[in-house]
Amino acid sequence: MPAFVTFGRILFAVLFIYTGATKLFAIQATADFIAAKVVVPDVIAPYAKQIETATAMTTPQLLAIAVGGLEIIAGLMIALNFGARFFAMLLIIYVAVATFFFYDFWNQAAPDNGKMLVDALKNLSIIGALFMIMGYGRATRPVEAAYGDV
Repeated sequence: MPAFVTFGRILFAVLFIYTGATKLFAIQATADFIAAKVVVPDVIAPYAKQIETATAMTTPQLLAIAVGGLEIIAGLMIALNFGARFFAMLLIIYVAVATFFFYDFWNQAAPDNGKMLVDALKNLSIIGALFMIMGYGRATRPVEAAYGDV
């Protein structure tokens, strides 16, 4: 069973490694997509402006780099089973926030929101898989009774 878990973990991590790399290879397209959906709150706007001035990049560009880097690093760590629980937790938060901001099917009319709803449900299943990675952990588990053996 551990071989299947390892193989599944690696295959699952490919999703994040690939999407993170595509975000970094197309930073401006990712930044434009982020800028269309995310508004910097007024509370942190002065700090964001300072960071923009220091880096000579816009906040959406910085977010695109941060998100792409997070996906690649977290995907690699989950695949290598090094800090997998921590990075799965980070990805749970990231996927939940991204689903809320980018798949707002509740703001669209019924026939047009179908694709958004399916994408949000896919993200929900990804969150479920990340919870399983968090629950499984690094150490091997003792033999447990199957559901029917209880």
